[in-house]
Amino acid sequence: MKRFILWDYPRAGWQYDLMVGLILAFIFLTPREWFRDQPRAGSIVMLPAEQQTNVYWLEPDLLLAVPEERRFANAAELLKAQKRLELVRLEPIFDSEQEIRGFMAYTRR
Repeated sequence: MKRFILWDYPRAGWQYDLMVGLILAFIFLTPREWFRDQPRAGSIVMLPAEQQTNVYWLEPDLLLAVPEERRFANAAELLKAQKRLELVRLEPIFDSEQEIRGFMAYTRR
């Protein structure tokens, strides 16, 4: 067991090949539900909100390359392309290093 844990087998030995095979089998045959690995959400996601408004999360990649004065207009175009919504407010979301992690878009129905 000590040799197994410390990986103390010669590189061309059958024990080494067996260990590598077991590791590869674990990586490729383990169901992703075991690790709660789920696909990422879309780039625009609707969040729960109050009755008269809708709130959407926009990925930062959608608006970071756009100049700040054009962000509101571009966000409005993105939301209109999905649904016919009127953008009321757009707020950047910052992390602890003051980097933008996304945008919250508030719309009216």
